Amino acid sequence: MIRLVDISVTYPGGIKALLSTSIEFPRGRFTVLLGPSGAGKSTLLRSINYLCNPTTGAVVVDGLDSLSSDKVLREYRRQTGMIFQHHHLIGRYTALRNVLVGRIGFHSTLRSLLPLSSDELTIGLESLDRVELLHKALERAETLSGGEQQRVGIARALAQRPKLILADEPVASLDPSTAMKVLSLLYSICEQEKITAIVSLHQVALAQEFADRIIGISRGRIVFDGGPEDLTPEALASIYGATVIQNDSMAFVDVANVERLAIC
Repeated sequence: MIRLVDISVTYPGGIKALLSTSIEFPRGRFTVLLGPSGAGKSTLLRSINYLCNPTTGAVVVDGLDSLSSDKVLREYRRQTGMIFQHHHLIGRYTALRNVLVGRIGFHSTLRSLLPLSSDELTIGLESLDRVELLHKALERAETLSGGEQQRVGIARALAQRPKLILADEPVASLDPSTAMKVLSLLYSICEQEKITAIVSLHQVALAQEFADRIIGISRGRIVFDGGPEDLTPEALASIYGATVIQNDSMAFVDVANVERLAIC
């Protein structure tokens, strides 16, 4: 269980990116954060592992002491895999070497300079196998397609043997077909391994397809919290206002037409 207690984030200049928020994330659920650009999805997501330091409040994790301790925070981050929109791979590294970057947090600085053990290599290869890219292990990341690179990013997170995965717009740069494949793969792995996942998305259809739970965010505030079946036109209107998604592209229409969101 992860609990956010009165978390808020104010950026320099007084920009309130996230208003005071308290919410729980039970273990093993696949949660999607929905909302327009600038709503606060990424800020909320990154606050969960303190990549974005909260201005107020605290993150409480069952089984761990206060995350204000550097030692406890390092342990928490070792248990938390992060997947980014632009995957942040090192192009000249092989897929396997990129995946093994996920193991750095488990070693001292001195140990990380030494050759990897066979156990570490096995973890890396197993992680690539989970995302169906074992055959690409020795290919340079820069030669892979966008979808393959994102799957390497997922494998890197899996190499941490995480209890929690945070994914910030992981399919935003992919075409619809590839996005569906990548998200389906991520969902299946999390379901099989009982990994808690919190994923921010723009695509309403993907949220309805994969989410166990959807949290809608608007102007730094949670305005919806329910299952895909609860994502009614009224709920979508509270999240997006007069913004409608059609075929994964943004268009602006009268709020009265927001019911079209439900079938995208």
